[in-house]
Amino acid sequence: MKLKYLILLLLLLSFSAGNAQSVEDKAVYDRYCRAMESKKALPTGELMVETARFFLGTPYVAGTLEKEPEDLVVNLRELDCMTLVENTAALVRSLKEQHPSFDLYMSALKGMRYRKPDKATLDYTDRLHYTSDWIYENERRGYLKDVTKEIGGEPLMLDLFFMSMHPGSYKQLNGHPDRVAIMVAKEREISARPYYYIPQDEINAHAGKIRNGDIVCFVTTIRGLDISHVGIICREGEKLTFIHASTSKKQVIVNEEPLQEYVQSIKRNSGIMIVRPQF
Repeated sequence: MKLKYLILLLLLLSFSAGNAQSVEDKAVYDRYCRAMESKKALPTGELMVETARFFLGTPYVAGTLEKEPEDLVVNLRELDCMTLVENTAALVRSLKEQHPSFDLYMSALKGMRYRKPDKATLDYTDRLHYTSDWIYENERRGYLKDVTKEIGGEPLMLDLFFMSMHPGSYKQLNGHPDRVAIMVAKEREISARPYYYIPQDEINAHAGKIRNGDIVCFVTTIRGLDISHVGIICREGEKLTFIHASTSKKQVIVNEEPLQEYVQSIKRNSGIMIVRPQF
């Protein structure tokens, strides 16, 4: 009997913790909607910037999506670079609806994060892990547009293999050769697509074509990877910079350095991609 009651207590505590988390995130969402009430008519790019600014000071926390079994993780209290960008885009999409709601925001987030968001059970291999794949799928759905080529980008070759080559670094792949095989096939598919980038020394030359609210993706030279960091473009006076969840500052910040200087300071960066929201 004691074991039975212990199990029941643990289940209740687990439910309460999950429910508390959703209550906290719903409270952040409601606070966001109040803050944006007078700004809803702004163009999408400006809404992206204002939404990203709403999160300034939010703690940087990595790995918040790594839950098992796979499920939609909603966490507006702790962000990394990608979850800042995803949540900003999903919030703006929901805000532009006639009747914004927390459910619409969660639906938008799920639709941007997964290859097959309508599946009854989400799968780890359907999450859009590689940023280039995230761009492709969301462009295909009409949410984003990769404008890198049209603003002066040069061809970029990608050869993705990092996740399948290092399954021990991902608990959902470690010991799951079936999932690794799926990732190998997906990496080959992603790598076969055409890509463009703006080399790090040419960013200022194309700065006039980069808009507030664009998503900036930092192209890495690390073998097997595509993008190492992302942020949201903003201008501070005449300075072209970006808002991001900073690993060094451990929070969401407006970057102090201009964009080109920042990219040039990162040893394993070769340039950037620019993606424009379409909602």
